[in-house]
Amino acid sequence: MKEKVEVVLNKVRPSLQADGGDVEVVEIDEATGIVKVRLTGACGGCPFSTMTLKNGIERALKEEIPEVKEVQQV
Repeated sequence: MKEKVEVVLNKVRPSLQADGGDVEVVEIDEATGIVKVRLTGACGGCPFSTMTLKNGIERALKEEIPEVKEVQQV
């Protein structure tokens, strides 16, 4: 599942990098479907980071990987 998550994140990553940020996977719990990520760079302190996380990253992961139930920021 980690490889699938990285493939999807690589599709989202250019948008984050264009704004001076990035995303990295911290942990994947395959039993619960929870993916924990860390937003870095400009995205780490951005007031819109929650929106980016839920509407961008989480949505993309859920669409392409049905086993993903939730994405959490750490």
